[in-house]
Amino acid sequence: MLADWLERSLDGSVSAPTQGGIPGGRFRVLGPGLLELTPNADDSQAPAAVLSAGIHGNETAPIELLGASLARLEAGLLRLGSPVLVILGNLEAIRAGTRFVNTNLNRLFRRDLAEDGMEPDRARQLMEAVDAFYARHPDRTRLHYDLHTAIRDSQYPRFAVEPFADAVITPEQWQWLAGADIQAVLHQHDHSWTFSHYSKHYHGAQAFTLELGRALPFGANDLAPLAPMGQLLDALLEGREPASAPPSRIAFFRVEHELIRHTEAFQLCFPDDTPNFTEFAPGTRLSEDAEAGHFTVGDTPLRVVFPNARVELGARAALLVTPARDAETQ
Repeated sequence: MLADWLERSLDGSVSAPTQGGIPGGRFRVLGPGLLELTPNADDSQAPAAVLSAGIHGNETAPIELLGASLARLEAGLLRLGSPVLVILGNLEAIRAGTRFVNTNLNRLFRRDLAEDGMEPDRARQLMEAVDAFYARHPDRTRLHYDLHTAIRDSQYPRFAVEPFADAVITPEQWQWLAGADIQAVLHQHDHSWTFSHYSKHYHGAQAFTLELGRALPFGANDLAPLAPMGQLLDALLEGREPASAPPSRIAFFRVEHELIRHTEAFQLCFPDDTPNFTEFAPGTRLSEDAEAGHFTVGDTPLRVVFPNARVELGARAALLVTPARDAETQ
């Protein structure tokens, strides 16, 4: 049933809620792309975990990774020990194999959202599902891993984005991410209204956007480098302590500047296929815009993350980052 849920969510055949038993607990389909797993045993030490993928429809490796963990659970190779909400985000975009249909879903997760349309409606559905899930588990630690892949290569293929919010990330999270072979962490500097930001900002969750390689079509993903992350997902399903490693294995960065596309006459002054975390020397011109003018690197070298000159007007076209202190001194 769990493996079928992924396929049925994508082909549109999931409509009414269904439920049943699985090793160690029960599953409940809350609606298209929404699956709740509830353990029989009440272990208050295990977190209430939200695991989401497909917020961008062309990012397929995390969907395959989650599907493999659910298949192991259904086959009895794992035993459920923690409450988990599994989410497939932008179903229409996943079916179309595109990043989004009308607008970027991963900029819409705010409670005062006023926009109309398919993606805003889906954002409201997902926010309501997360609110209700955490409300059902008020005494547990809250966790949200939003699984993505990037649209370009990266000097650190597997990296985490820590959303900006008042909630403090616990030391064990850095150890878990290092154990899952996350190579870098980017500390956000401001509210970004992504899905992981929603859970951290509104619910105080331990929350991250996890970039797990490059976006490729279904069937073209090499999941071998993601095996440590798959083991982390398995541990969360079973409610046991994941593998840990020293956070010193991770490179930490902080945002220094955002490049915003203000007008149609905007361009980035470097090749479109420039990998994430590429460093630019002082004096390098990075962007030109008819309204904002040009941006040139100052006295300190800057690295570029998420460059995309074709974003919507008013949206972020790139983050410029510098090395940060390590996790233990944040």
